[in-house]
Amino acid sequence: MIYAMKDVSRITGLSYDTLKFYCNEGLIPSVKRDSRNHRIFDDKDLNWIAGILCLRQCEMPLKEMKTFLALCLEGETTLGQRIAMLDHLEDGMVQKQKRLEEDIAYIQKKKNYYHQIQNGEKPYFSTILPDGKSLEESKEAYFRQQSAMDACDPETD
Repeated sequence: MIYAMKDVSRITGLSYDTLKFYCNEGLIPSVKRDSRNHRIFDDKDLNWIAGILCLRQCEMPLKEMKTFLALCLEGETTLGQRIAMLDHLEDGMVQKQKRLEEDIAYIQKKKNYYHQIQNGEKPYFSTILPDGKSLEESKEAYFRQQSAMDACDPETD
């Protein structure tokens, strides 16, 4: 099947300008043109675009995407290099996944703590309020400090 730019934009979720940018940067090999000189794409192009979208989602820089494409165009002899690039990308994604899991665990723990306070299961305790100060006293002191700092800040009105 043959697709126009607007069709590929709709199918892939890429903006028209981003798709055009990828074409102009050479990230979509062998882009064909119709009789009116408009870019046209086939199913192989769509599969390739899906792949580069994945690489982009994995935060592969454009320069590395171009290197990856060049290696793909060289054929089977570059499989080892491509595997190494994907291994590196995967390692970064695994580290990111670990950080996200830790962040999610923190948020869940914090929400659980707040629910326990709401339900009367635990007393409220704050590590940011000064000892012996009420919440209102702490807020007033904080805003007085901020106002004094703002008065000295050349970046504010």
